[in-house]
Amino acid sequence: MEAALFDLDGTLVNTEIRSLALWRMFLDGHGIAYNETLLRGLMGRRGVDVLPEVLPGMDPEAAMEEIRSYYDHPDLPGIVPVPGAAELVSRVAELGDSLALVTSAQRWWAVERLTEIGVLEVVRTIVSAEDVAVGKPDPSGYLLAADLLGVDPAKCVVFEDSLAGIAAARAAGMSCVAVATTHHPDELSHADLVIPDMSGLEWPLTELPAV
Repeated sequence: MEAALFDLDGTLVNTEIRSLALWRMFLDGHGIAYNETLLRGLMGRRGVDVLPEVLPGMDPEAAMEEIRSYYDHPDLPGIVPVPGAAELVSRVAELGDSLALVTSAQRWWAVERLTEIGVLEVVRTIVSAEDVAVGKPDPSGYLLAADLLGVDPAKCVVFEDSLAGIAAARAAGMSCVAVATTHHPDELSHADLVIPDMSGLEWPLTELPAV
């Protein structure tokens, strides 16, 4: 593999529990019934893409602004790094291989999180929610990252935690390593490799099948 493409939330930083808490606050505030299946289906996707599904008729940008107003709520879970993630990103950079971040979050959020785990300076290519017309599970973000890096998609490996992200990587023709931080490993079996976190993971990878 010539390039490593990393998702952010749930892959490099363990924020999906926090994201689900935000969605619960928003849905409760609008009196919208939901279950865990619906909430889990929101993981890994852009808010502007899923809002028409959960609250048709509301302006997605206004809804996202409301959700952002909850960011400092004292009951939200904290943000912690996924074990081994920053070390793996640094290792890819040290070897001079291409790497990028492909996230459904906005760029400012990505920059803050990468700064917190100490890898912003080595992640020079970021594809965020603002950079694509359609988010994951559409492959646009991963294909754009490969294009920006000048790397054949078939020579890229994606690190993802969500079903939408894995689907996007597969649709882009890329190999995919699933990080089981938010889903049971059995749910991630369509990835090429499933790992609990990135502790001790070596680069370059040697156990992935060819795309």
